[in-house]
Amino acid sequence: MLRQSLVRSSRSAIVRPAAQANVLRAAEQKRQAHAISNPTLANIEKRWEGMPPQEQADLWMQLRDRMKVNWSELTLQEKKAAYWIAFGDHGPRAKTPPGEGYKVAGYTFAAVAVSFVLFATIRSFAGAAPSTMNKEWEEATNEYLKAQNSEPISGLSSEGYVGQGQIQSKPKKKD
Repeated sequence: MLRQSLVRSSRSAIVRPAAQANVLRAAEQKRQAHAISNPTLANIEKRWEGMPPQEQADLWMQLRDRMKVNWSELTLQEKKAAYWIAFGDHGPRAKTPPGEGYKVAGYTFAAVAVSFVLFATIRSFAGAAPSTMNKEWEEATNEYLKAQNSEPISGLSSEGYVGQGQIQSKPKKKD
């Protein structure tokens, strides 16, 4: 008795998944066989952004299932909707809002103006230049670098060098 019930239950467990798979395949084929209604696809370009994400996903899945069949069986509305959902100007491909360029330019100008004001304020409270920032000191630095043979290939110590070297300041003011 126990043996017979075990055999029956194992046999039905083997038969059920195959039968369920056949039912699922038939349902999938039936779902692919009918076209999506025109009111669902009408003005999809205008309605897409306002649709809830779940409804967008459902519509895309329906279109994806329809595209698995022969494309000659798709309606013109389905082809247009599938193309627009895949490549239309929504999401990351959306057009920039009007006036965005002016807004970016304005904020950039404001940031540059604020940084200039900050620079000028800090510069106005700065002390005098260091004692090493004068022409005499920089000439002495040039002589020291030549004596050390610094940068012999293209720098101050190279043959035929005609640049200024380290000189960048005005002569020292006489007190």
